[in-house]
Amino acid sequence: MGDMTEASPVDNFTTIAPTTTIDSPRLDADRRDSKRVLLAAPRGYCAGVDRAVETVEKALEKHGAPLYVRKEIVHNKHVVKTLEERGVIFVDQTTEVPEGANVVFSAHGVSPQVHLEAKQLNLKTFDATCPLVTKVHNEVKRFAKQGYQIILIGHHGHEEVEGTAGEAPDVVHLVDGQEDVDALEFPEGTKLIWLSQTTLSVDETMRTVKLLHEKFPQLETPPSDDICYATQNRQVAVKAIAPQVELMIVVGSQNSSNSKRLVEVALQHGTKESYLVDYAEQVDPSWFDGVTSVGVTSGASVPELLVRGVLELLAEHGFSSIEEVTTATEDLVFSLPRELRPARNAS
Repeated sequence: MGDMTEASPVDNFTTIAPTTTIDSPRLDADRRDSKRVLLAAPRGYCAGVDRAVETVEKALEKHGAPLYVRKEIVHNKHVVKTLEERGVIFVDQTTEVPEGANVVFSAHGVSPQVHLEAKQLNLKTFDATCPLVTKVHNEVKRFAKQGYQIILIGHHGHEEVEGTAGEAPDVVHLVDGQEDVDALEFPEGTKLIWLSQTTLSVDETMRTVKLLHEKFPQLETPPSDDICYATQNRQVAVKAIAPQVELMIVVGSQNSSNSKRLVEVALQHGTKESYLVDYAEQVDPSWFDGVTSVGVTSGASVPELLVRGVLELLAEHGFSSIEEVTTATEDLVFSLPRELRPARNAS
């Protein structure tokens, strides 16, 4: 993964054995007397983000700079800045890429129209779309062919839903909560099925699904969940920690959907205060007033070194005892795009 990762952030701190139960009890009274950190696991990079960033790094190694990337490769300021320093040029539209150049499509996926634009410009493309996003794209194409109207639960303007809806724009209807559900109307007997953006809050999504089922009893549920495993795992870890801490710090960028959901989940499950920061420098020391327990986690596009920075800052304010709360183990790895995989030795 190049120079964006470091050793475990707990290496230089006092650590306590990980907790493996999801329904962890509240801290005992005698344990609340000392300042402590509950560190969520899993956190940070998921397999899709790891693949996307490595796709850019390998393309740079193979083809050199400049290398163009359509949109942010992942929604993280530090990752984008680091890659820019290595010669990556981020653009908003495919048409901004010079004819014949090399371009990477981001982890959030693109529509068929974008692929067509790239072909017309004779661009050499590297598709870093997360395979779990590709799965939703394939579902849209399959259900559209089967005559369904597709209700896509997601956030307006998010790159992922723009790419997903672009697979069948005439039959995809985006909803983001009660107001959008109320506005939907279909003729009687219409075949309906719902899909979702991969980075949503599980609880929020199911509330929207409930509203949809109440209005459209014939609505069908897809055969498998669209919200990615990493998004769900990070939310479960936050749910385990939230009742035990007074403050939750989520490391992630403001345009990261899954990071913002972690802040919301923490507040919904017992944390009094929860904040989203890109860097330790954005943490306000006044947040620590009267606080003895802090939870720390990070979104799925966040390098571990940024978590280390927050832990170091916390240690400077007396929060040097870290307990890692583990609710799942992740070992999934996605292959790089075929054109960037190591060549097999002939034998």
